[in-house]
Order: sequence, then structure tokens, then C-alpha cells
Amino acid sequence: MRTGLRITAFTAALAATFGTAYGVGRTVEPVVAESAPAPHDTHDRTPSASEAGGDHGGHEAEAAGGLQISEKGYTLDLATPRVTAGQKAELRFTVRDADGDAVTAYQREHDKEMHLIVASRDLVTYRHLHPTRAADGTWSTPVDLPGAGGYRVFADFTPAGKDARNLTLGADLAASGRYEPARLPAPDRTATTDGYQVALSGSLRPGEPGELTLRVSRDGKPVTDLQPYLGAYGHLVALRSGDLAYLHVHPNGEPGDGTTEPGPAISFTATAPSTGTYRLFLDFKHEGEVRTAAFTVRAGAAPDPQAPAPTTTTEHSDGHGH
Repeated sequence: MRTGLRITAFTAALAATFGTAYGVGRTVEPVVAESAPAPHDTHDRTPSASEAGGDHGGHEAEAAGGLQISEKGYTLDLATPRVTAGQKAELRFTVRDADGDAVTAYQREHDKEMHLIVASRDLVTYRHLHPTRAADGTWSTPVDLPGAGGYRVFADFTPAGKDARNLTLGADLAASGRYEPARLPAPDRTATTDGYQVALSGSLRPGEPGELTLRVSRDGKPVTDLQPYLGAYGHLVALRSGDLAYLHVHPNGEPGDGTTEPGPAISFTATAPSTGTYRLFLDFKHEGEVRTAAFTVRAGAAPDPQAPAPTTTTEHSDGHGH
């Protein structure tokens, strides 16, 4: 990840106007399972690679990744391709270079060398983890996935080097057990998590930058003392329903640069080059705890604020504290 506004989009990206939906997740362990099982919704058509775009360093669309296990000479080697649902496990992986050697030098992005996202294929379970790297380049982190089924692991990192660029590589992870898919929450422009309300305004436009603003409140009062978390007041991850194309967006400005304030509004800028259904996960910190608000967004379709929205299972943990 990078400082300031960033978008990482891989083989597909976002489109037109975002409506958002209700989702919940407290970002500390233990995880609370939610959402009654239901059949999958029919998702929008997944854009082809030629339609995809997104730039981690700006607003212009470019070639995407995240759906790939290998890119630009680097490969995600997932040593733990299977875990058991409902049981704690250690997730282990290595990033390898073009020669097959483990990468042992990384640039720190937002206080960490590695940001690891784990999301279920139905986008109901979400984890934002910060694993520990051993001297030989092996990364590890504890993980506890509440439901059986398919998951996607995203390693978001920047290898060390003068010309190094941020990458997000993806690999599949299976959680064994009885599988009951959940229905994707329906669109809305507000999300509730642990007593906090998060409201979204703004839209994204195809081929040009658009601004999204998320406002945090509690008990009907704006929260004006958000705390910096990983060098920002908020972090936004977007995953496209269907293929889980990955976008990572950072807010406009940084704490202490004179352009941002500690709430209640967190502003993001992004370009939307394609249509689709996405799940957004906003991480924010208040009173010493990181929380995650989850939204469903429909690019290119108006939201239905009257639609019921089941709860989402989310977690943000690095296993080691910040």
C-alpha cells in the first residue's frame, strides 16, 4: 500500500456510481459469526481484462492484478492452502522472486511491510491481518475462519528496491466443514458497527476521478477524534463480487499534513472504469480500537435503501498490536 490516495485494482475494476449497503464487523478478536445462510445472489457480469483498470498511485486506469498468483516476477507461495472452519490455524506463506528465492526485503507501507486480506468468496467474512516475517522470508499469522467454503488471500506489499512498485497477489484458501453460502447484503448508504454509524456520500464516475466521503458518528453525534491507524484516519478495501478483484483505496491527505482532520469525515478519491457489484470494508480507529464497517456497492445501479441487509463477519487484527 502507499501513502495518500491509492487504488490497487487487478484485472477488473470499479464503475459508475456507488450505492452502499449495511455490514457489521468489530475489528478485534474474537470474531462473531453472523448472517443467516442463504443462496447466492446472481452477480453482475465480470468485466474482462481489457475493461479492467485501476492505479495504486493515482486515478488513471491501468493493467490490473490481485486475481493473479504471480505478477511482475513475484509469486505468492501459500503454504497453508486449507484450514478447518471454526478452528484457529496458522496461515503461512512466502513471496518468491523470479528465481524462486524467498523475498526478505520489503518497503514499509503504512507502518507495515505486509498487509494481508482474507475474504470469503461470498464476501461475508473479511480479515485484515498483519503477519510476522521470519528471517528466511516466511510470513505467518493466526487465523480463525468461522465458515466453511472458499476464501481468497491477498498479499499487499512493496518489495524493496529503487524501482519497486506495490503489488497485490492473490491465492485461494479452502476452509473445510459444512458449507452454507450467505446472501450478499443489499445496498444502503449507511453501515453500523459496534455502536458506530458510518454514512457514505458521493459517487464514482467511469474514466474520471470521483470523491467518496464516509462520515462516522456514534449515538447520533459526529465522531471528531478519530485516531491515526497505519498512518491514516481510514483505510478502504473494495472486493468485486464474483471474482474478488481487489482495490485498496487510501484517503485524501494524511494526519498532520494540514489537509485532514480527525473526523468525522474521511475522504477518498477513485476512478471507476467498469460496472459490477463490490463489497467495501472501511477500517477506522477510535478510543484505541480498530473497527470495520462493511458496505455492498453496486457500480452503475441506484441503491435500494429499503432492501433488508444481513450482518457481515469482519475482523481486523495483526496478531501483534500496533
